[in-house]
Amino acid sequence: MNTTEDQRFICDRKPGYSPSIGRLISMMEYTRMTTLEAVAGLTAEELDYRIDGKGNSIGCLLYHMYCVEEVYQILTFEDREPTAEELLKLDIGLDLGEKAHEEIYGKELGFYSERLHSARERTLKEFKHVDDEWLDVVSPFGPKHQANHYFRWFHVFEDELNHRGQIRLIRNHMKRNG
Repeated sequence: MNTTEDQRFICDRKPGYSPSIGRLISMMEYTRMTTLEAVAGLTAEELDYRIDGKGNSIGCLLYHMYCVEEVYQILTFEDREPTAEELLKLDIGLDLGEKAHEEIYGKELGFYSERLHSARERTLKEFKHVDDEWLDVVSPFGPKHQANHYFRWFHVFEDELNHRGQIRLIRNHMKRNG
């Protein structure tokens, strides 16, 4: 009973991580597992589908999840704002919209899975170098707010959960109208 599947409903410590970070990782793993289950087997055409030709595609939402994780790595692990070069790479996925649909189109599921996997590998590697006290570090969050690292990383998977709901809605719409 050591697989992620067997442990999907257990938020617990993780070997090599401090206790609270282990629990945070448990929640992130559950979220990612259910996201990947929601998109399993989709074709490039299905990943590009948009309800009535509007809104976000599943592919764009997956790319957004990847970009959100990358930007929070920069903000928290590197304790800085993204550079202009980094923003050039990430903005399309962070902002979504019509421009994203023009650029993030025609990709197979592996394209998105690979990016999500590589971002998560880095996150897990970096989490090994911080402790529970690091989660309490507070810094500016936008122009008017403060947030600690715990909230920032909660937001990474909370955002993914929200978009996973959209993905399920889009899939259901495709089934009814496809």
